Amino acid sequence: MTKLTRIVVPGAIAAPLRAVDRDAAIAELADALAAAGAFDASLRDEIVGKVLAREKIGSTGFGKGVAVPHVKHKGIATMAAAIGLSPRGLDFSSLDRQPVYSVFLLLSPEDRPEEHLQAMEVIFRNLGKDTFRRFLRQARNPAEVLALLEEVDGQSLAG
Repeated sequence: MTKLTRIVVPGAIAAPLRAVDRDAAIAELADALAAAGAFDASLRDEIVGKVLAREKIGSTGFGKGVAVPHVKHKGIATMAAAIGLSPRGLDFSSLDRQPVYSVFLLLSPEDRPEEHLQAMEVIFRNLGKDTFRRFLRQARNPAEVLALLEEVDGQSLAG
């Protein structure tokens, strides 16, 4: 079973996010992943472009204050996710029309769709829990986010 701590890159947690809109948040999280070595920085604009194009097809703001923008790309060697927490909330054109406070940007290797699906499943399973969403939103810094991820991976956080 895939664990959040194996997907989320510790150096790619923006808590709090500086961005004040969806596109800037996606770019900020992509920059954090590139800086943490998740992909070659020369691919940054291409990857951000693919994620934003994916958003135009349909919002990845799934409601309840969360969004999971994601893309598969040939330049990604290993599945990697960044987390951004927006104290103000971002407009992601979410299904419930509510602001997004927690953003998971997931980048996956193009040739391993089954790993992408497993990662999406573990992210959604946890984001579906009210307790997890609340604790995530209350986290004040990357260390608190990492501690929450380790706790969730170690046991099922009650929903």
